[in-house]
Amino acid sequence: MISPLRTHFLIDETEFVCKFACKKLVPFMFSKALPPSRLSDDVYDVLRRQIVTGELRPNQPLIELDLAERLQVSRTPVRESLQRLANAGLVVPRKRGWAVREFTPDEIRQNAELRMALEGYAANLAATRGSPADIATIAGIHELRLTLRSTDENMRVSSNRNFHDAIMRAAGNGRLTDAIYHSGQFYFNAPIARATTGDELALGNADHALIVAAILKRDGAAAEQAMRVHIQRTFSLFWRVTGRSEPVHLHQV
Repeated sequence: MISPLRTHFLIDETEFVCKFACKKLVPFMFSKALPPSRLSDDVYDVLRRQIVTGELRPNQPLIELDLAERLQVSRTPVRESLQRLANAGLVVPRKRGWAVREFTPDEIRQNAELRMALEGYAANLAATRGSPADIATIAGIHELRLTLRSTDENMRVSSNRNFHDAIMRAAGNGRLTDAIYHSGQFYFNAPIARATTGDELALGNADHALIVAAILKRDGAAAEQAMRVHIQRTFSLFWRVTGRSEPVHLHQV
């Protein structure tokens, strides 16, 4: 079951970027009326989202007290969330608290291959059983992205996630969505967008156009293949922009 807070993020990541870019959460998002287990779940969802989208960078310190003040909650749900993030392999212990874990090149390769499989299948399901409203939303987000410039970094990142999130919703499989969100970091984030060019933005939009066209035709196989190719190209972009050597044994599609 996807938590209400995560559902909110999936619905509108543009709002997410606006609310969290200043590193301060809107107080009402964590109501004191929430039971402790729900509050802990919501704090976990927020921190995990900030890690996987790159808002919290690899090796960035995570101090329990600082996080509690920033999130305007007690230390208990923060402590519980950090432990869950450690169990999920996203943070590691430090002398003073925790830090965002930096993944090895081989772990990033494995994440790329897993994401290709999971998001590819999500696109297949979106094409074959997404509602007309779901598909119209996907197409609308793509049209919005076509109006963006390479300097619109935050909107490029948020609209990209909105696009992928809309496909997950259209797939109608909450467990698949959870699996995608638990597969590791998303590697198209603000630092990557800042380092890319207009040509690379155009390539990404061309990838999305192929995905949208296949979904509109209700061609699940074509949508899955187009998404897999897109994920692979995004990871290739990540390797190039970060100056790392792309693993030669990354599975080709």
